[in-house]
Amino acid sequence: MTRAAQAIIDLGALQHNLRKVRVAAPGRRVMAVIKANGYGHGIITVARALGDADAYAVACLDEAMSLREAGITQPIVLLEGFFSAAELPILVRENIVTVVHHHYQLEMLEQGGLNGALRVWIKVDSGMHRLGFAPEAVAAVWQRLQSCGGVSVIGFMSHLASADEPHDDTTRQQISRFNDALAALPGERSLANSAGILAWSATQNDWVRPGIMLYGVSPFAGQTGADLGLQPVMSLQSQLIAIHPRRRGERIGYGGDYVCPADMTVGVVAIGYGDGYPRHIRPGAPVLVNGRRAPLIARVSMDMLCVDLRDQAAARCGDSVSLWGPELPVEEVAAAAGTIPYELLCRVTARVRKQTR
Repeated sequence: MTRAAQAIIDLGALQHNLRKVRVAAPGRRVMAVIKANGYGHGIITVARALGDADAYAVACLDEAMSLREAGITQPIVLLEGFFSAAELPILVRENIVTVVHHHYQLEMLEQGGLNGALRVWIKVDSGMHRLGFAPEAVAAVWQRLQSCGGVSVIGFMSHLASADEPHDDTTRQQISRFNDALAALPGERSLANSAGILAWSATQNDWVRPGIMLYGVSPFAGQTGADLGLQPVMSLQSQLIAIHPRRRGERIGYGGDYVCPADMTVGVVAIGYGDGYPRHIRPGAPVLVNGRRAPLIARVSMDMLCVDLRDQAAARCGDSVSLWGPELPVEEVAAAAGTIPYELLCRVTARVRKQTR
């Protein structure tokens, strides 16, 4: 052990959350989204723990190959598809499924040269306007892919832009566009993300694609994963490495932004933005020292942050500090940082040791 900062990954919680997906979307197949290093939890660790998922979804071939090289044989889908023709033989060889979302990909497939079968999903732009073919173009794309030797179309997917806002009509419009575009076409359908699974049953087609809910986090503002019966998977922890009495008027940290309002005890915690903790989080944001809340003070630095220990007279060097976890939801920390839980989880850096339980 070289640093106190560590992320505890609760595999039981991960598996619990997958079961919650199946309860919320009965009879649907589950494509577990484990891109971005398993949302910061470790892509191999997450994949092995979610062995009951029907498939995995990643962003790119590099992520897929890390799974194959670890001996993982389950179906893998590239959500951003392939970036060059050089990737196509690898997809065939490694039995990796790709999304086709743009004409340049379609043209590469039409040029042929596949030595084997390649399975694809067609991406439909139902309203997010990021990736995908316009609804009116989908039938022609499907027909062109039918003429490509070695290509087999599994079905059609799209992505929801505002499913985390249950009162926004955008999702209803996307459902309608998606269904109308595919009314006369054969194949499987996939539309629901985590918010769709939990709030929009009409998005639950043949496949659902849970992401953030697998990690125990709510996709909805103002709610925590626990409110939805989910269990947080990551606990980010460190410890106190210094405790100092400070006098009223003394300045703490870079820039001296924090001025002690009274004689007080200040604790230094061995974690900072070099570990992925947000530098821009507001003063007063909570951490847990020995399970009790203590407010953050001063600027977060690369390796350390400071906390107000005036209410923690028994605190000692070496005591545990939780930055987020079951007793301090990452959703609350994200709100204090003016960001979303996705970003906090994904930005935990490689120097933070990960331990599973």
